[in-house]
This record gives sequence, C-alpha cells and structure tokens, in this order.
Amino acid sequence: MLAAYAQYWRINLLTMLEYRANFLMWFAFTIVYHGVALAALYVTMQQFPSMNGWDVRQMFFLYALWMCGHELHNALFFSVVSVPEFVREGRFDRFLVRPLDTLFQVITVPQMTVPDGLVLAIVTLCFATAAAHVHVDLFFLAFVPLVALGGALIDLGISLVVATISFWFVRVDTLRWVIMSLEQDFTRYPISIYQRGVRVVLAFVFPFAFMNYFPATFLLHKTETGLHLSPAVGLLTPVVGIVWLIVSYGFWQFGLRHYQGTGS
Repeated sequence: MLAAYAQYWRINLLTMLEYRANFLMWFAFTIVYHGVALAALYVTMQQFPSMNGWDVRQMFFLYALWMCGHELHNALFFSVVSVPEFVREGRFDRFLVRPLDTLFQVITVPQMTVPDGLVLAIVTLCFATAAAHVHVDLFFLAFVPLVALGGALIDLGISLVVATISFWFVRVDTLRWVIMSLEQDFTRYPISIYQRGVRVVLAFVFPFAFMNYFPATFLLHKTETGLHLSPAVGLLTPVVGIVWLIVSYGFWQFGLRHYQGTGS
C-alpha cells in the first residue's frame, strides 16, 4: 500500500508538471477563495469590533486554524467527495474487485492533487499567529499539527458518511452542499454567537468546532462561553478526529456490504 501511495503522488507530480497553467490557475483560485472569505470577515468585524470577546485578530487566527485542517483534508483525502459521482456513473464497482482496501483505492484515484492550499494555509497561520500574539513554544509547535490532522480526519469522517449514504440514495448533492455550507460559513465565527442548538450541532453532531474554536480558545487563553466547557477540551481535537474516522469507516464497511450498484 505504501508503494502504491508513493506512485499515486508521483502521478500527481507528473500531472502538475504537464499542466502547469492549470495548476497556477487553481492556486490563484485558492488564494482568491480564502482571500474573499478573510476580506468578508474583516468587513464584518469593522461593523462589530468584538464578537463575544473575540476581536478581528483572534478571528483571523480562528479562520487560519480551520484552514489548516480543511486544506490538509483536501490535499490527502479530497477524492472521497467524488464517491457519489463514481456510484452514479458505475465506476465505483471496479474498486470492489481489486485486492487493495476500497477506501485506500478511492483516496488514491489518479488526479491532479497538489498541496497548494495547505502551503497557503500554513503561511496564513503564521501571519495569524503573529497578529493574534499567540505564544509560540514547543507545545504550540507540536500541538498545532495535531489540531490540523484532527481537523482533516473530522472532515474525512464527515465526507465518508456522505459518500456511504450515496450507496443507497445515489444523489446526495444537496446533503453535501448543506454540510459544506455549515462548515465553511459557521466555522468563521466563534460558536458562542449562535443559538444553543447550533452550538450543540457544531460541537457534537458535526464537530467542526473542534477544528478551530475549541483549540483556539485554549491557545488564546480565553474562557469557553459557547457551551461553558473547560478550554482544555480543545486538546481533544486529535482524539475527536480519530473517533470520527473509526465510526465513519465502520459505517463505510456496513455500506459496502449492502452496496448493490446502480445497474450501469
């Protein structure tokens, strides 16, 4: 599997070198996408200088922390979101007759995958850390990569659940769009500004708050006012990511046992 994974990244690199213009355009789009999001956040914070005690610099750090986990997921696991398309077109069946793990095959579908967004996320986090005056020490340097990994696994787990649902319903575009909107729109702000029901969903149903809000609360030495939990709950992000992956992978295996194809 390691050899196959190495070949997968080799193909990605060769594809990038062959289609350089496409890579540059995609990288430019990534910059514009996150730039617009940060600009909108800045404009909002000009109207509301503080949101439940969070200022614009701390919100910048909040976004950058989420960005690292999300872009790590996109660099390593983004092809999982294509499973519903594979199912609809009858291309998923070929994964079932090969000797390697089905999910591993999905993750390593040859495509132009480059970690441009992840590089941008790391640069953004460096600026945000300095802007928010976050104390950087050995703990910070060890913990933040674990937060990014935990966030990536949370994203993967949720993508895997949606992908598995497509085994029965085939078209799950709306569900995917709703979850993406929930993540991208609601994680830009501290969950403490939302109604309690939304806070519970973001913390315990789709635990996006563990991608940035809880870890940022801990690193910024703030009081957690959303659900009145200990700020130390932010240390659990890697654990939440692993648990989500285990549960979603179990659901994936259950779905595989009941998968019947689309008749294509």
